[in-house]
Amino acid sequence: MFFLKKIRLIPLISIVVISLYVQSSAAKIWQATPAQNLQQLLNDAENGDTINLSAGRYLGNFVITKELTITSSENAIIDAQGKGHALLLRNSHITVENLTIVNWGDNLTDQDSGIYSDRQANHIILRNNKLKGDGFGIWLQKGQDIKVLANTVEGNTALRSADRGNGIQLSVVKNVEVKDNEIFNTRDGIYIISSQENSLENNTMHDLRYGIHYMYSHDNQVINNHAYNTRAGYALMSSKRLIVKGNTTHNSEDYGFLLNFITTSTISNNVIKDVWTKSNNKVLGRDGKGLFVYNSAYNTISNNVVDTTEIGIHLTAGSENTQVYGNSFLNNPTQVKYVSNKKQEWSHNSKGNYWSNYVGWDMDNDGIGDVVFEPNDGIDKLVWQYPEMKMLMDSPAVLILRWVQRQFPVLKPPGVKDSFPLMKSPHQNTERLVTSINTLHEQSSDNVTEKGKK
Repeated sequence: MFFLKKIRLIPLISIVVISLYVQSSAAKIWQATPAQNLQQLLNDAENGDTINLSAGRYLGNFVITKELTITSSENAIIDAQGKGHALLLRNSHITVENLTIVNWGDNLTDQDSGIYSDRQANHIILRNNKLKGDGFGIWLQKGQDIKVLANTVEGNTALRSADRGNGIQLSVVKNVEVKDNEIFNTRDGIYIISSQENSLENNTMHDLRYGIHYMYSHDNQVINNHAYNTRAGYALMSSKRLIVKGNTTHNSEDYGFLLNFITTSTISNNVIKDVWTKSNNKVLGRDGKGLFVYNSAYNTISNNVVDTTEIGIHLTAGSENTQVYGNSFLNNPTQVKYVSNKKQEWSHNSKGNYWSNYVGWDMDNDGIGDVVFEPNDGIDKLVWQYPEMKMLMDSPAVLILRWVQRQFPVLKPPGVKDSFPLMKSPHQNTERLVTSINTLHEQSSDNVTEKGKK
């Protein structure tokens, strides 16, 4: 009986193999020119075909309804002429690569985009494209198993930031890889909402509101990205189980990392440098914060560098049960601003943080300070509550109050304590790292300038 079943299976397997071979061999490569009707060509092609665009400008709003590869070995430009989507994807298994896409619409309500997909389309690949326009660069919705690789998205600086679309927008997607892209002059670089199990890696984002912006998204990875010249390098909101590591941000105006209602996430091995509110934008309470942790709990913040920010780390609104250790807080006028009535121990397994303003000693040479580091006292809290008190900070009365708190700890309000402050920064190569990051960004900007000249 087993022998008979095996014989019957052989013809069936052969039919499947032959069918797949026929489909593969039937795939066709179409050569297109600007003089042709590109939309008609897209309609006539069959699943699996490739359309190779010759150099030139293709005018219109094109809809792809088949499983196709659209590419160019020359300088092919898709020009949407200032309206709608340049490319509208209406199927799965679509690849768009090596194209220049420009001048799509600016209607954000209609979600005008350079490349747009709002159906449950899977296995889309967008690779090595150059996009420049007013609305959203790439909008992907309800799909999964998608790759967005090595694209450049540029917005329009003639528009207000609020009137521009985001560079790459992911909505209700799963298992999307966004890697090696450069995004600038849009509103936000990469915006993700209600999306799971995605990876953002090695993207460069600059001259934006937020570099990466997360909303209601869980189990995502944000790894080795670079953000600069932003209001916030990374704005992570209403999400959980994020892994955020190896990222850099510098020259932000408001926040290096903004964590708003983030839970059970790991923020580690990131570099935050130069977060400073511009003097012409200064208002009471607006200070550049390296890490701003708002209503976020049960997170781990470890092995990060926070260098030259107005406030190194600011925790408020129930941000408790957070492990903070192994970080280097360097050259921040205010290292910690902690607004809460619960004690916080910022060390783990007898390892605390490095504080550039720590003045304790290490008599046993174990690398751990012998004196507990407490960055704030009751005077600080009064100043936070009543900012007008800053003019009295060096008065004899305030100095006496500080002395009384040190002598009688019972009068000291609950706050942050690092019982094992590090005597040396675990990040000895921080300056070298920041220098290399700056060089990378300068080279990236030069490349963009050269592309514009061409």
